[in-house]
Amino acid sequence: KLGGHERRARRFERVRELPFTSERKMMSTVEIDHEQGDARVLVCKGAPDVLLGRCTRLREGVQTRALDVAARARILADVDRLSGEAMRTLSVAYRPLAPDEDHDADADRLERDLIFVGTVGIVDPPREEAASAIAEAHRAGIRVVMITGDHPRTAARIASDLGLVPPGAAVLAGPDLDALDEAALAQAVRTTAVYARVAPVHKMRIVDALQADGEVVAMTGDGVNDAPALKAADIGVAMGVNGTEVAKQAAKMILADDNFATIVVAVREGRAIFDNIRKFLRYLLSSNMGEVLTVFLGVVGAAVIGLDSGGAAVAVPLLATQILWINLITDSAPALAMGVDPPGDDVMARKPRRLAERVIDARMWAGVIEVGLVMALATLLTIDLYLPGGLIEGDQSLANARTAGFTVLVLAQLFNALSARSESASAWRGVFDNHWLWGAIGLSLLLQAAVVHLPWLNVAFDTVPLSGSQWLACFAMASTVLWITELRKLLRRAARRRR
Repeated sequence: KLGGHERRARRFERVRELPFTSERKMMSTVEIDHEQGDARVLVCKGAPDVLLGRCTRLREGVQTRALDVAARARILADVDRLSGEAMRTLSVAYRPLAPDEDHDADADRLERDLIFVGTVGIVDPPREEAASAIAEAHRAGIRVVMITGDHPRTAARIASDLGLVPPGAAVLAGPDLDALDEAALAQAVRTTAVYARVAPVHKMRIVDALQADGEVVAMTGDGVNDAPALKAADIGVAMGVNGTEVAKQAAKMILADDNFATIVVAVREGRAIFDNIRKFLRYLLSSNMGEVLTVFLGVVGAAVIGLDSGGAAVAVPLLATQILWINLITDSAPALAMGVDPPGDDVMARKPRRLAERVIDARMWAGVIEVGLVMALATLLTIDLYLPGGLIEGDQSLANARTAGFTVLVLAQLFNALSARSESASAWRGVFDNHWLWGAIGLSLLLQAAVVHLPWLNVAFDTVPLSGSQWLACFAMASTVLWITELRKLLRRAARRRR
């Protein structure tokens, strides 16, 4: 971009390269200068503080002079200024090699007595979406830590600009990490979010210390030297575009676009999938609990609700074919629709779940039993409403009462499908977001109406048609599942706000 590339390509011929490593933090090449009688020259670039330690002279214009204390201080001040402006800094130095000097010597023998040329400030702005992704991660209770080889001031400024840390936050550099024992490091990783001038061994120590403190650690990296830390982390994330093959092999996940924001999106999708699994289980378990309790309590309390036929054989509240029908129309389409339920607004507003937390915890089991009991009581009370005898005197046949109870249980499970979408949020929140669920509910209602009113299905399932008033009563009784669940959620939200 600065021009002059063609001339430099003609002038210099590279005969050796000493590659960059994270330990050395610099690289060098040996060049033959064809414009200077094929003299050999060592050209170096690297971290300013590292390169400056190998320099003894300073080039000013076409002259060189001794690199005194004042000049070193001025150079370091320039580096601090550029770093404070969020620039990555790179210093350049050189040394003409003596005619009899072996350019194949080791790095320590070659990279000495260098002549300092200057420092370059490189603007490498983060992606526009990085700041919002970090804010979203913080909202989700995810702690984001920056580990970089950059100058501490550069790292601090970039981290501050991204909202990773407040301005003036402490930065822990590689030499500082070397001075910490394991106990001091364990304390430091709890409060430090920016690490600078780190080597691969430092990354490993940071990951190990965080895991020892009970954290679940995701580590990103792209280089060969990142592989050990990627392997040690709970979730190693390699870069798919610029990452090395070694890093990709060591990682558990590969970013196809090398974008941090994609990780946050993946967290959101992962939480949504986990939530949908819990919704699916909550719905199926509570619905099946309702069926079990309906049959059990109906048989045990047959005398109370009029199913004992005046002391004769006990009539079951539901027939086997009716239970199979309930499972067919409520455990299939509505349950599958739960799997594609869109994530709620609060999916990234919760802290990460504990590592040992069960998918079906005690709170879910309590909700399952509660909903199942309400379904069973609503179903049995409906049967009692239409049967002669029992708690409420009715005047309908057993087939009519059983059909009404059968319908209430189906409708209660469909109401439960709306309620089971969240453990704490109201069923009315985003109630129309899942079009598949409404389609499944509509299909189930249509099939239930068919089994109640079509003569050939009446014969197959021992049902009889219901009147309009009976349908309204069935809807009212079944909806108690929704209202009681809404009351429980309201009380839980109120208790949470008080805390």
